[in-house]
Amino acid sequence: MPAAVVLLSGGLDSTTVLAVARDRGFDCHALTVRYGQLHAVELDAARRVAARAGVRAHRVIDLDLSALAPSALTSRAIAVPKDRPLADIGAPGDVPATYVPARNTVLLALALAWAESIGAHDLFVGVNVLDASGYPDCRPEFVRAFEALAQVATRAGGFRVHAPLIELTKAQIIALGTRLGVDYALTHSCYDPVGEAACGRCDACALRRRGFAEAGVPDPTRYA
Repeated sequence: MPAAVVLLSGGLDSTTVLAVARDRGFDCHALTVRYGQLHAVELDAARRVAARAGVRAHRVIDLDLSALAPSALTSRAIAVPKDRPLADIGAPGDVPATYVPARNTVLLALALAWAESIGAHDLFVGVNVLDASGYPDCRPEFVRAFEALAQVATRAGGFRVHAPLIELTKAQIIALGTRLGVDYALTHSCYDPVGEAACGRCDACALRRRGFAEAGVPDPTRYA
């Protein structure tokens, strides 16, 4: 089987992408980055997901972006937006405080380095432009630009960046993952968890809750 590197945060989208990569016949190497996020709940989720999926290897590495890329996810001085109307989430021009500057660029660069080292030419990332907050590094233009960069930034070249969820709604993502046997009870999406429970009020929780409802799939999330 061809090898692939999958960025795995432990969230709903990246877990589905891992299932897609495995379904497409790739031998998956999962990469999780401790980038300075305030909560370790998603890191624990990533470990659970990787173990259940039986990936070839799972690396959790430290690269603290908090001093360079302040965000509500990396700084307690910035509040996580709560109780926003669903119509406002991801609306044109909406880049909320949970955006971590250049995070996906950094994470994909790490995935690219690992891929070249192990002879893999395929990277999988769970970015989504339709049903996510309005992050600029979740757009198709970003994925195409990074794939072009990968050809000139490496000795090997020939890399492909797969973003199979990029134009799916959250409900469509959940339906896809359910067909592929994903156990979403293992995943974590919340930006501001209360212990190990999801807050139920941040953008990620709102999108996740709506996604399960629209997909007609029971939501296994434990909300505070």
